[in-house]
Amino acid sequence: MLELTLVQKIAVYALPVMFAITLHEAAHGYAARHFGDSTAYMLGRISLNPLRHIDPVGTLLVPLLTLLLGGILFGWAKPVPVNFGNLRQPKKDMLWVALAGPASNLAMALGWALVMKLSTLMPDSSLSLPMALMGKAGVSINAVLLVLNLLPLPPLDGGRIMVSLLPNHLAWRFAELERYGFFILIALLFLGVLDRILWPLIDLTVSVIFMLFGI
Repeated sequence: MLELTLVQKIAVYALPVMFAITLHEAAHGYAARHFGDSTAYMLGRISLNPLRHIDPVGTLLVPLLTLLLGGILFGWAKPVPVNFGNLRQPKKDMLWVALAGPASNLAMALGWALVMKLSTLMPDSSLSLPMALMGKAGVSINAVLLVLNLLPLPPLDGGRIMVSLLPNHLAWRFAELERYGFFILIALLFLGVLDRILWPLIDLTVSVIFMLFGI
């Protein structure tokens, strides 16, 4: 791939980042509604409109800074509100609501890999190169969000999955970490620990997806 300027990187990554973050949140809302909680639906958060999910800091500023500084392209949207008490089986259904976000990122990573594959069939290089670059960006950012969100740390999806799977007496203690989880995550990010933990898993995920599509 070509070495891109900052403006070119922003142009290539803007759409994949926007969709990756906002569809992740919409997927949580859809799953919550399916299992009995209509909070996100009533607030208009089950939507493909990115404006309903954008957090000025997490969706715009932080991804731009990480793009400038290097390392993992990191960001978040406004969390979709879920009242777990409204779920038909709160502890059990929490698993599926939490998994919905990473599952959407996996689906999008596969979709962007297909865009990359199709770019090789385009006879016009003025179209094929942007498609390939954006496809690679889409696979990359969705692989990052997939792996990152599966970390077993509340309030990440992996933390919620752990709460769902652990016995009750351990689950509630583990859930108490949520008040500190964001600060732990930011500290790990800026200390470089997050990179060392996640990059091997991200590289493996991307490699498997590329292998599936023969890229």
